[in-house]
Amino acid sequence: MKKKVFLAIFSVMFCASAAFAQAPYKHSIGATVGSMQAFSYKTFVTDHFAIQVDLGTKITHTDGENIRGINIWDLELNPNFMYEGNFVAGLYGFAGGGVSLGYSWNWWYPRYHYEGGYYYYHHRWDLGKFGINAILGLEYKLDIPLTLQLDFRPGYGMLFDDRYYFGPDVWNYFDWSLNAGVRYAF
Repeated sequence: MKKKVFLAIFSVMFCASAAFAQAPYKHSIGATVGSMQAFSYKTFVTDHFAIQVDLGTKITHTDGENIRGINIWDLELNPNFMYEGNFVAGLYGFAGGGVSLGYSWNWWYPRYHYEGGYYYYHHRWDLGKFGINAILGLEYKLDIPLTLQLDFRPGYGMLFDDRYYFGPDVWNYFDWSLNAGVRYAF
């Protein structure tokens, strides 16, 4: 009997929330700034499920197992799939995950010792990038067709060389970004 009452209450609450739930908009396009400077597009597939795609650049300071203390420049595509829900009028929270694919490069200036001092030379690394990330954030839909977003994306990144070899030549590191975004909603 208790199970039937619980299921009935749960069903009524679920149907009521589904009936009043509505995506704040269908599409939006704009830009993000912060750790990643990117063009951003977001669309709602259902009332709560959204896909956001960012294409842009960022500089990552690595502190991984194989590479420490190196700044790496990335050009990456970062699609994210997220669940978004309404907190109060106009304010939405979201959580989800995604991947990052791209191209990375770095100018490296190693130092070598010789008798009487040091000498430097430069070397350029051109690397591919693959990573996974979570995304957590808030979005505010203004009364005008404009949205403001703040998100945090902790993740794990891997860089690999031209041999596409996932082995000892893979460089892995903690990859994160903290971003603010503005998008036109339509």
